Amino acid sequence: MSEPISTPPPLPPRPAADVARETSDARTAHRDGYDPATDPDDTGVPNGLAGEPSDVGRGFFRALFDLSFRTFITRRLASVFYLVGLIAIGIGFVVYLVGGLVQGVAALWFNLGAGISLIVATLVLVPVITLLAIIALRFVIEGVVALIAIAENTERTAENTRR
Repeated sequence: MSEPISTPPPLPPRPAADVARETSDARTAHRDGYDPATDPDDTGVPNGLAGEPSDVGRGFFRALFDLSFRTFITRRLASVFYLVGLIAIGIGFVVYLVGGLVQGVAALWFNLGAGISLIVATLVLVPVITLLAIIALRFVIEGVVALIAIAENTERTAENTRR
């Protein structure tokens, strides 16, 4: 077994805030509303909260009809998609639960064992499948949002590395 290294890694020659200040030009700072000198976390990533609140809708519709697909709207709409998906899953839950119970009660008249089995299966399987559907919906939406975030961060990195 090797001994742990006790010396810390070397520090960069200059802080990230200094490098960001030097490499940012006026067009990027004006366009993104980002000024490295006022960045509280020194990561160089704009927080996206700059601008007037009334610009939010205009930016959304501008991005919606952007034929070059340089602006992503998926991150803005992720919560809406999730809410619509949850409503659809909830409606499916109610429909299958009520339908299974009604069919189970109806089957009781012809075959007692089949009716009880259908009622128990409905009460067990419908909630489990509903939970799995909610988890799958969340995974898909998180995956898409993560891919969009990676694309946006990669684009910012490429813009900052151009000379």
